[in-house]
Amino acid sequence: MRIELNGEARDVAGGMTVTALLELLGLKAMGTVVERNGEIVDRAGFDSVVLCEGDRLELVRLVGGG
Repeated sequence: MRIELNGEARDVAGGMTVTALLELLGLKAMGTVVERNGEIVDRAGFDSVVLCEGDRLELVRLVGGG
């Protein structure tokens, strides 16, 4: 299925959750903000939110420094 990820089209497996997408991308849930179709996805829902054809996702990594 095709989604839009940070402005670029990407093919992913059907039935993929937000958690599975993050794992595919090598990202940890902690420190990653996920916006799906204009709404922030609660981190507690990453395992239960299933991506759908045409979803628009923005992923933002929080980086700390000193």
